Amino acid sequence: MRDYVIRRCLYMVPTLFAISVVAFLVIQLPPGNFLTTYIAQLSAQGQGVDGAQIRALEERYGLNDPVVVQYWKWISGIVTRGDFGQSFQFRRDVSELIWNRIGLTLILALSTLLLSWAIAFPIGVYSAVRQYSVGDYVVTFIGFVGLATPNFMLALLFAWVSFRYFGQSVGGVFSPEYADAAWNLGKLLDAMSNLWVPVVIIATAGTAALVRVLRANLLDELRKPYVTTARAKGLPEWRLILKYPVRMSLSPFISTIGWILPTLIGGEVLVSIVLSLETTGPLLVEALRNQDMYLAGSFILVLGVLTVVGTLLSDLLLAWWDPRIRHQHVERV
Repeated sequence: MRDYVIRRCLYMVPTLFAISVVAFLVIQLPPGNFLTTYIAQLSAQGQGVDGAQIRALEERYGLNDPVVVQYWKWISGIVTRGDFGQSFQFRRDVSELIWNRIGLTLILALSTLLLSWAIAFPIGVYSAVRQYSVGDYVVTFIGFVGLATPNFMLALLFAWVSFRYFGQSVGGVFSPEYADAAWNLGKLLDAMSNLWVPVVIIATAGTAALVRVLRANLLDELRKPYVTTARAKGLPEWRLILKYPVRMSLSPFISTIGWILPTLIGGEVLVSIVLSLETTGPLLVEALRNQDMYLAGSFILVLGVLTVVGTLLSDLLLAWWDPRIRHQHVERV
């Protein structure tokens, strides 16, 4: 396993380099740049921009430099100084903008994951053990509905029901009296009281998918000879199921850890936009719309890095949890 980990870490170097190149080129693909978008917005408002001011801004941000030069300035600043550049639109450091929103995104992602696990595990086990029962059909139907319903539609439905029948506006995480307050116990409790709505909405699709995967894996394990042997020896049914087949079927739960890290940055963009959540997802959309090169490129780069790191951590946890995977890695090495 040591050689496997070393090899995977070495593979990450060219992978991360390729991600940085692709992330920067993706931002360069649309015609124009931030200044052309900015000028178009001013023109739509009936305002003009002085030519000297445009040239000064192009010189300041290096927008007239070749793409290779722009990329080298960006990536060298990240590697040598941890400097992700400055946002054109907000005129602040990119790292500061990202870290200001990472806390709420972290809470949202972890809460959603824990809720998905807590709901999917007992339902998935019950559905597999009671295959083709009325409860199994009900769970299957609800699971398909959860998979087929877009999360943004659920967000709109929650917002409408809350306003129509309860007179409350579901938008943002903090109440008006805590919006500009410093972090304290009251602000934390206020955030938790408002956060359950987006957590429930985002968890629906993930829970439905986990239930289906766990059910399918557990059904495969229950048909294997070792289960028949354990039953023949008189092992109690629920002890047999929980000790062996369920353990072998939990790989999907472990593998979901691989997407926790990129979720911290990406979040659930559409739900965050509909519910006016101050997470990283809407900030990324805003950066892409305005061709804010350094902000959008840094978001995509960090998202790619976290995907690679999360996949590595997920593989290592799977190898620790399931001895069969660990032995396969050792044999390949």
